[in-house]
Amino acid sequence: MTGAAGSEVEVLVVGAGPTGLTMAGQLARHGVRVRLVDRALDRVHESRALAVQPRTLEVLAGTGLADEMVAAGNPAVRLTLHAGRRQRAAPLFDLGLPDTAYPYLLFLSQAETERLLGEHLATLGVGVERGVELVGLDHSDRAAVATLRHRDGREERVSARYVVGCDGAHSAVRQFAGIGFEGGAYPQTFVLADLEVDGVDRDAAHAFLAGRGLLFLFPLGHPTSWRMVAMRPPDDPTPAGAPVHLAELQALADAYAGGALRLRDPVWATNFRLHHRAATTYRAGPVFLAGDAAHIHSPAGAQGMNTGIQDAVNLGWKLAQVLHTDADPALLDSYHAERAPVGRMVLRFSDRAFTVATSTNPLVRFARTRLAPALLPAVLAPRFVRATAFRTVAQLAIRYPRSPLSTDGSQAPRGGPRAGDRLPDAPLVDGGSLHRLTAAPGWHLLLCGPPEGWPAHEIDDLTRRHRGHLTAHQLAGTSGSGPEAGAQVLRRLGITSGAHAAYLVRPDGHVGYRAGGTDLTGLRAYLRRWLGRGRQP
Repeated sequence: MTGAAGSEVEVLVVGAGPTGLTMAGQLARHGVRVRLVDRALDRVHESRALAVQPRTLEVLAGTGLADEMVAAGNPAVRLTLHAGRRQRAAPLFDLGLPDTAYPYLLFLSQAETERLLGEHLATLGVGVERGVELVGLDHSDRAAVATLRHRDGREERVSARYVVGCDGAHSAVRQFAGIGFEGGAYPQTFVLADLEVDGVDRDAAHAFLAGRGLLFLFPLGHPTSWRMVAMRPPDDPTPAGAPVHLAELQALADAYAGGALRLRDPVWATNFRLHHRAATTYRAGPVFLAGDAAHIHSPAGAQGMNTGIQDAVNLGWKLAQVLHTDADPALLDSYHAERAPVGRMVLRFSDRAFTVATSTNPLVRFARTRLAPALLPAVLAPRFVRATAFRTVAQLAIRYPRSPLSTDGSQAPRGGPRAGDRLPDAPLVDGGSLHRLTAAPGWHLLLCGPPEGWPAHEIDDLTRRHRGHLTAHQLAGTSGSGPEAGAQVLRRLGITSGAHAAYLVRPDGHVGYRAGGTDLTGLRAYLRRWLGRGRQP
């Protein structure tokens, strides 16, 4: 069929799951002309991914989405371990982490996450074009031409400066771009189901430990009260994709829980196999991959959807900046440099956790069924142990020290966040916080120390040159003008009383540049490269 006349767009996003919705929202928020297409006729209505990590809430907070997610989800979930007739409660989230407004794992079904992301995107004037499939993609170093097939069979050619594949494990974007996807499949078959369950405490997540594997019950609230995840026996021949009946679900639950559970009213169930794969590169010229198109792994630790959303936040502002400023195009190379190591780390972490949870090795089975229920509550009792483990799972510890964007200038503070680190949150004495202060789109320059020491004319020149991309804030301590930081904030930034330091915070909340003193020479050079020359005075 002959294609329709070509159209043009700055960025074409393929795939409207959580990653694609976030990507399109980030681009639209930064003023980019974006189209979002998906071959599915509707968004998901099953739970699928069911937990939102603190770091994901942080990067979405500036849009107002974090508050909406928290209101729709469940942030107060305990974990109960079941091994035969024994039950042990494992404290998880009573940590009160001081550097985040979200010190918990939020249980929220993917259906609700997609609904909220889609509604936010609509407020930005961008809709999801459904029933539209990518059937061809040609690209050079500077642009791409995509062929889209609409549900009525009409084909359209779209010229795009950039194309972002957020179209899942079987990504058409990845295949057309010729990017490898290396890894394999786990041998086990699993069952997922959204349903009602009688016989368990509704205020906790439940893990039933057995020699054959594990069964999990996670509280949802919507579309049903519970999500069930269970491993079929190793010798079970049931193939992935085979239909699942309530009687099978009940038999699995009986095998793990000894008849203590009554299952009813399933609204969705599926058999599936898990894969562990990663793209060989996240970029091929003007084509990028994010989310499951770039990495897939086991659901251990609830990392997948969260990693994809954070891929989108990382890439979105960089595409916008290269499109709308004269920043160094190498800014886009930092996407692979920063996010591919994160993808590999998540693969290693989830693979190890998954192996322990499913291994049939006699020693591992003994540890899982006998030692873990007895020892885990004691091991997790000290808060520092749980805090260290939770920060990793929560993705609060992700940092980019080797990124080309991470630069420590002269006399950088000895303590506090380093270049590439996530900016920690901290309360300001006026009732605000560091994260609220830096939530608006663009870069944020934190000028710490007595305001009279800063060269006001140079700062005014920088903000004028980069108007719309750079905002300066003076954190003056407990006296002076500007947001009053107080000693707690300055200590968290590694700054002693009376000292001066500058922190340049990227649009995704990571520190790009930092330096001590009030000399702005290094800062100017950094801005000139990564934000461009800006408006001339």
